[in-house]
Amino acid sequence: MERSFPEAFVERVNKMGLKDIQAEPVLIDMVQQGVGDDYAVIIDRISQDVPFYRAYLKNAAISGTAVINNPFWWSADEKFFNNALAVKIGVPVPKTVILPSHERPTDTSDSSFSNLKFPLSWEKIFEHIGFPAYMKPHAGGGWKSVYKLNNMDDFFKAYSETGQLVMMLQEEIIFEDYFRCYCLGGKYVRIMQYEPRNPHHLRYQSNNGPASAKLLKQVNDYVLQLCHSLGYDFNTVEMAVRNGIPYAIDFCNPAPDADIKSVGQENFDWVVEHASKMAVERAQMQKPGQDNLTWGTFVRDGVANFESHNTSMASKAESKEKPKAEKTAKTKTKK
Repeated sequence: MERSFPEAFVERVNKMGLKDIQAEPVLIDMVQQGVGDDYAVIIDRISQDVPFYRAYLKNAAISGTAVINNPFWWSADEKFFNNALAVKIGVPVPKTVILPSHERPTDTSDSSFSNLKFPLSWEKIFEHIGFPAYMKPHAGGGWKSVYKLNNMDDFFKAYSETGQLVMMLQEEIIFEDYFRCYCLGGKYVRIMQYEPRNPHHLRYQSNNGPASAKLLKQVNDYVLQLCHSLGYDFNTVEMAVRNGIPYAIDFCNPAPDADIKSVGQENFDWVVEHASKMAVERAQMQKPGQDNLTWGTFVRDGVANFESHNTSMASKAESKEKPKAEKTAKTKTKK
């Protein structure tokens, strides 16, 4: 269980000495529907593992708390959708397909899958993705149930071990450089060289030399573009660079690793400082009793398009129902 970041965050905010702003660990007792706590901002680091906390945070959010990250979007999001969205906004990602679970979900039968072609077009899938490839859950993280596959035999052996997990099959990006990037508040970005093939505690140690300013700017722009579209206030984005092009590999990390033992002192100090800035800014902006959540451009644009369409349709309907004005007859009097 991570402790270094939450404790350092609370200490940093309180050292700012700001009037009417104080940080503390959240303490939950009775949770009553539609009744919030007095928290202006909550940074969520645990609800992915505790469904009760997720329900509490949704209740807090509709009562005016700015929850970081948005618990409604976090509940809806997953990695395959992330990749699809990246394609639509022009951020390079590896070729990826989604696979049905190897075992039927609990309480389903053969008839539940009458819409699924069986067997799948495996040869077409393998031709599209190629080998080596990676297979990983479409939702989740922490490098759990991730397989590197060199051929079809590897694939079918690994696939048989995945049970009811819905998996993604993804092309391997053979990279010359790799970055893990914090993005906080939709504006604070820290690009860290990262080596995912190292043991966990050594992954932030890379033998690559400094990256070019042009490459770092491209990575920075892609990170912001992804996080703005998704609406995450606190996220990490991993980018693998192949032939000078950054590919987004993993960018659905709403409770990213921030433990000092893994990220190192310098990165830890940065994330504590900028998380504190972000939380204070959100507390100062908070409007009691209103929606203080961050919604990504994907959702906001969809709502705006829907409202625009409805307004247009209502205007057309009104013009059809409105009676035409009668023409006034004019007469001339001869003198």
